[in-house]
Amino acid sequence: MNPLTQCKKIPILPFLIALALVSLASPKVARGDAVTDWNAIASTTIVAGQPPLLGAAGVLGFAMVQGAVYDAVNAIDRGHRPYLVQPNANPTDSKEAAAATASYQVLIGLFPAQQPILEPIYNSYIAALSDDPPGSKAAGIAVGEATAAAMLEARMNDGRFGPPPELYPEAPGVWRPTPPNFPFDPAPWVGNVLPFIVPTAEMLRTDGPNALTSAAYTEDFNEVKELGSLTSTTRTADQTDAAIFWADNGIVLFNRVFRTLAASQNLDIVQNARLFAMTNLAAADALIGCWNDKYYWQFWRPITAIREADSDGNPATEADPTWWPLFHPTTPVFSGPPLVTPPFPDHPSGHTCATSAIVHTLQNFFGTDKIAFSAFSNRSGTTRSFDRFSDANKEVIDARVWAGIHFRTADTQGAVLGNKIAHYLEKHYFQPVQ
Repeated sequence: MNPLTQCKKIPILPFLIALALVSLASPKVARGDAVTDWNAIASTTIVAGQPPLLGAAGVLGFAMVQGAVYDAVNAIDRGHRPYLVQPNANPTDSKEAAAATASYQVLIGLFPAQQPILEPIYNSYIAALSDDPPGSKAAGIAVGEATAAAMLEARMNDGRFGPPPELYPEAPGVWRPTPPNFPFDPAPWVGNVLPFIVPTAEMLRTDGPNALTSAAYTEDFNEVKELGSLTSTTRTADQTDAAIFWADNGIVLFNRVFRTLAASQNLDIVQNARLFAMTNLAAADALIGCWNDKYYWQFWRPITAIREADSDGNPATEADPTWWPLFHPTTPVFSGPPLVTPPFPDHPSGHTCATSAIVHTLQNFFGTDKIAFSAFSNRSGTTRSFDRFSDANKEVIDARVWAGIHFRTADTQGAVLGNKIAHYLEKHYFQPVQ
């Protein structure tokens, strides 16, 4: 079976999804242009099409959509190098039709079960677009179809839904499923997916977790044991809010941020196509590199390390068999499933890998770090504001410790991994045409 179509068996809620998509796609409430409108539609579609906890797979879907959208708009604009292809186009072809079509075609390629919902929305969206000069809309549609087809073909047999990596035998320091539900990773294959930007995932290998008997490990251990505890008396209310805030679906939250930035920075459709492609492709490679690294090191989570500290050979770590992290089912959330320790190895942190790749890509795109933005989290029900892109990156590194689910070294090394991808992307992709 084609791995790109395996999600079609996943049940969805057609009425609620259709209602959300109609709201997002209606020209009366359009965010700005076809790139931002269809990014919002893609967000709803991808969340509906992926089972719970399959967040890493969702990131790959965003990358495919936005990469095809970029190639479609850029084929008409011709201002930058293509990502995959540059089909023939005229400057008067409709960029709006090209972007909408590229997004739609990739989405129904990934989630064919949602075509009955998406097709009337797409048809209505296209019908509302201008056809000036005559034929420009049909030409734009043809361009979008071509770039979507190129993306779907390029990602065929790319390692999605492949066999999981082999787990190491249980030993001190080695990951194993965590309480209270002891789940296994629903997408352990992500690390073996063909990267979108970098040549190989292995080139992103981190330095690895600290030795169990080292002073650095002891410091990380004691920090998360105190600040990340469910019953911590030193973690502040704001730190607790930040930890729960960043438990939201990271790639969906950041794409909301991208749409906000598109409006606040007055970006046009060409700039939006490039911004959304750069950030989502960087995030996808960050997750691929991160998962490859996770299963290379297979380091245990804090809850296991703290409960079993009497086995780690380190006299400076004290075991607490009853320790729970802040991410526990009893911790209140605004919406979504109960908080738990994520069901895959600790090192490196997936969230900091992706956030760092996104943040450094935003800095490169805008040519500055100092752009203020705010974001809302569906997990905490709160809005947090940042004066700089890097402020969000720093907070995510801290937040995963405050949540009790990561050692700080996993967070900081994840951020280094993400930065490598942003740097590689800047040097090798999306270059302006001279």
